[in-house]
Amino acid sequence: MRIPLIHLRFSLSNMLQGLAVAGATGMALVPYFIALLGLTFEEAVTMAMFHSTLISFSWMFFGDPYAPGWLTPAIPFVVAFITTPAYLGDHTSQFQAMTALSLNFAFILIFLGVTGLGAKLINIVPNVFKGGIILGAAVAAFLRVTKDGDAANVFQSAPIAGTLGVLICLVFAFSKPLQVYAANKMWLLKLLGLGLLPGFLVAGTVGYFTGEFQYNIRWEILDVGSATASLWAKVSPFAIGWPPIETFASSFPLALITYILFFGDLVTGNEMIEQAQPSRVDETLELDSSRAHIATGIRNVLMSIIAPFFATQGVLWTGIQVVLLKGWSEGREKVDSIFDSIGSFYAFGLPLLFVILPFVTLLEPLLPLALAVTLVLTAFACATLALSLVHDATERGAMVITAMAFSVFEPWLGLLVGIIVIVALCGIKVFSPQQDS
Repeated sequence: MRIPLIHLRFSLSNMLQGLAVAGATGMALVPYFIALLGLTFEEAVTMAMFHSTLISFSWMFFGDPYAPGWLTPAIPFVVAFITTPAYLGDHTSQFQAMTALSLNFAFILIFLGVTGLGAKLINIVPNVFKGGIILGAAVAAFLRVTKDGDAANVFQSAPIAGTLGVLICLVFAFSKPLQVYAANKMWLLKLLGLGLLPGFLVAGTVGYFTGEFQYNIRWEILDVGSATASLWAKVSPFAIGWPPIETFASSFPLALITYILFFGDLVTGNEMIEQAQPSRVDETLELDSSRAHIATGIRNVLMSIIAPFFATQGVLWTGIQVVLLKGWSEGREKVDSIFDSIGSFYAFGLPLLFVILPFVTLLEPLLPLALAVTLVLTAFACATLALSLVHDATERGAMVITAMAFSVFEPWLGLLVGIIVIVALCGIKVFSPQQDS
């Protein structure tokens, strides 16, 4: 267990980034909670608060060196599942379905974690397949951020402010010329140390003057006690009843599909850390795939009871992991420990952000920008990482085909196509641990 300010140091720049990015993104599902599930605004914000608090358990109690997030690609499948005729309009049944999905997923994770099968599965995956999964995430992120009508397409909803914000964040995160230029300029180094925050401040200000971002501030404090009580009465299986066996059975295939997404995130997170590790020999980050399975499983069990909305308890927020690892890899003088960065970014797990409604409503218009920034950073970092994993021309080709399959097909079909292509082009021997090493 890591206690804030005792085991974790405070990082102002990461805290400010987290308040802007995590705050805006954390509100993304509030419209779904209200429109599809019948919650009030206060109940919806309280549910988002519980999701964010549970996410912090990953690093706080289990010591996973990942910036955790949602299993975002699964959310469209989840929404489709609870809007079928069997559930649409029946909010009690919808929340029972969410509970069943979460418990099914938790069972898969905990079983694979306790038996060690999950870690073994991670270890036997060849680099060409890992590269396909990671590059697929890059392609899917680019496709989503440019998809017509998508909430993440800030280039469509706020073309001036959104484009400016994404560009600033991308340049601040990855530009080599800017890093060289800033080497002898202390003011610029301090500005770069703020990470994504300058991009959000510039975009938010420009968007206000161009009319692309509309701010409707609510000058209230969330009544957490009252909202929690009413939320519990509407969503908890202890209040509305546990899902019937039929719901567990019908939701199990979706839980299996979501595990494929979890698997891909875990592979990506491990590869990112392994590539960054040589730059910080003073802090060895322990990668324990079994622990990650169990930790995520436990979070899903807790979520299924107090705030059931499936796919909000994943293992990795890829775009943020990139930013935090980059700062950590620059040396101890900048970041003492990766957990200082992660803890500060998630405000040490404290849900104060969601209680202050003026701040919540201030960040709400920036949701498209937050989604776009994290997706673009994810795409750039994943593409860079994937292309470094394989060096054989045939494996590169197989990796690209696998990536396209993962990005355009449903997860199970992408998995099947990827395995077939890799076996056909590279041979079954690539799945041998000795061959991959």
